[in-house]
Amino acid sequence: MKASDAFSAGHRPQSLQTALRPVDVARRAGCSVQQIRVLENAGVLPPAARTASGYRVLGPDHVEAAIAYRALAAAVGPVEAKPIMRAALGSPAATLVALVDSAHARLHAEREGLRSAKRAAAEIIREPVGDARPSDAMSVGELADALGVRPSTLRHWEAEGLLAPERTKGRRRAYAPADVRDARVVDQLRRAGYRIGALRDLMPRLRRRRGWDGVAGALHTLLERSSARAR
Repeated sequence: MKASDAFSAGHRPQSLQTALRPVDVARRAGCSVQQIRVLENAGVLPPAARTASGYRVLGPDHVEAAIAYRALAAAVGPVEAKPIMRAALGSPAATLVALVDSAHARLHAEREGLRSAKRAAAEIIREPVGDARPSDAMSVGELADALGVRPSTLRHWEAEGLLAPERTKGRRRAYAPADVRDARVVDQLRRAGYRIGALRDLMPRLRRRRGWDGVAGALHTLLERSSARAR
């Protein structure tokens, strides 16, 4: 049994269905006429019947498919939604199930990453960093190895104003415990999806201990959005 059998059970020849124009399908699905044409050409919608003059003749199954695609695109993105829809329309059911399982696995991993970032950043912020000694400082290579990033990533974060390490007499970067803490926070929040622009505004406030409530709230919002996408 193909997934298309489950998706459009009782599919009838187009001539027996209520004929719809692309503009009718677009209005019911909440998208543009051009998108309907593009999706049909991409195999995301069932193949359309054609009039003798070449005009598309669509039906309710095209409306259902367009609505399903829009919902999937909102959940997992248009790139991933297209093969799911093509599988729903013409592949064995096992193929469709595997694609949907994969999409849910990525969303699950995203939510776990957000939860982990929230916990880790909160712990990092609470760690004491006072009474530091010069010997406690880390080089750019040592810190990069500890975080699992490239030294160029740390230099990029510094150029963007996210980090502000001291310099030795030889002009080498020296990351004191407070700088290491900041780098760990940036690393966790980048993994959670924070963009550089948002972090550029956030990190100075975190250093002054006035920004954590906002970070926690933003991560909670991202978690809620991810759960909504999964639903």
